[in-house]
Amino acid sequence: MPTSSPSPMSRRLFLATTGAVSLGAALTACGGGDSGGSSGSAKPVGQADIDKAMKTPTQLTFWTWAPNIEQEVALFEKKYPAIKVKVVNAGQGVAHYTKLRTALKAGTGAPDLAQIEYQAIPTYTITNSLLNLAPYGASALKDKFVDWTWGQVSGPGGEVWAIPQDTGPMGMLYRKDIFDEHGIQVPGTWDEFAAAARKLHKAAPNVYLTNLSANEPAAWHGLLWQAGAKPYAVSGKSNLSIDVDDAVSKKLAAYWGGLAKDGVISTDPDFTDAWYAGFNKGKYATWLTAAWGPAFLSGSAKSTAGKWRAAPLPQWDASNPVSGNWGGSTTAVIRSTKNPIAAAQFAQFLNSDPASAKLFATKQLFFPATKDLLADASFTGAAPSFYGGQKVNQVFADISDTVSTSFQWPPFLDQAATDWTETVGKSLADKSDTVAALGIWQQRLTTYAKKQGFTVKGS
Repeated sequence: MPTSSPSPMSRRLFLATTGAVSLGAALTACGGGDSGGSSGSAKPVGQADIDKAMKTPTQLTFWTWAPNIEQEVALFEKKYPAIKVKVVNAGQGVAHYTKLRTALKAGTGAPDLAQIEYQAIPTYTITNSLLNLAPYGASALKDKFVDWTWGQVSGPGGEVWAIPQDTGPMGMLYRKDIFDEHGIQVPGTWDEFAAAARKLHKAAPNVYLTNLSANEPAAWHGLLWQAGAKPYAVSGKSNLSIDVDDAVSKKLAAYWGGLAKDGVISTDPDFTDAWYAGFNKGKYATWLTAAWGPAFLSGSAKSTAGKWRAAPLPQWDASNPVSGNWGGSTTAVIRSTKNPIAAAQFAQFLNSDPASAKLFATKQLFFPATKDLLADASFTGAAPSFYGGQKVNQVFADISDTVSTSFQWPPFLDQAATDWTETVGKSLADKSDTVAALGIWQQRLTTYAKKQGFTVKGS
């Protein structure tokens, strides 16, 4: 992992984790055209048609927030010189999705392709706005990508809605010096983590084992993912299961709510000056983060260089190591494209071509989604001095294999995130009843979903 300053994408992953548009706004944003159909069993496009399309002069428009992506695009254009790709940064997070939604609603101005985060995909598939890439050969790429990522981009009928680009398997960065000073072992279980939190804060009242930001619903979803929760499940176009206050979620809420109420963890808002200062001053002894976190931290807490190490998340069941994911994105083809073959081939090449995928990892500092790159010694063998020479990429590559493949997102993640912050997040900040806050979150989401026309099943 490089120790240089983090790329804009690293910061974006923090700040734009709730960028999905609401269903109410998106229902009128269906893409035009019928290219590719909606079923994984749609008639495959023949190789002759693909060869012809890739030799026909064409310009594609690609909306992406990835910085300096022209290098990856150049690789594609070298292989297919008849195809030119116009790269447009339409904004990051909410701005990006808002512009895409507006273009889809207007029926004009939408790009051929767009970068879309995993959690935003259901918002667009439920409105039939994405091209099914299966007829264009995308299904053959399945084994190239980490299993859980394919589960995030594929549908029950064999549809392929996007091609994975980068990921955010969750682990733990920790201050080895603080652990050593206070005789703390790296916690392997959440019980050990809680005991260490109490021990550390008692010995050093100005230090907290970790900070669980009360304004970060994405991290909470990652922890739900790791715990085995199934908060959302979409069936068809109108059936939705919402269970954000089931037994697993209540266990998680009781755990973190209890630590917050006892004052042994902090709940500072992230991405504030105080939060950055907390890392540099040693206020937080760990950061429960994702695979993009090491690069970000090395550029944001330079005064702590050499003191950090990486480890997997503590476990609820030590005999069955699992993790969740926080962040990452895909390349999707907008269904209204006039150039479906060229666009589909670009999405596949951009993220599966070995040279292109490696550029994302080394230039943009994206954490890989391809199995080959996660097994590449030139990537996993990096030993940055910021982490004391530890092979941090290898740690997170191993974690990536433990992420569950079954986690789903709702078709209105923005609403889920807002409601979480105003209920569960608020309870953490206020040191009030986090378990009770789950019930309020559940009620708010259920009411919202019903108003959007869903038939809702849940607790």
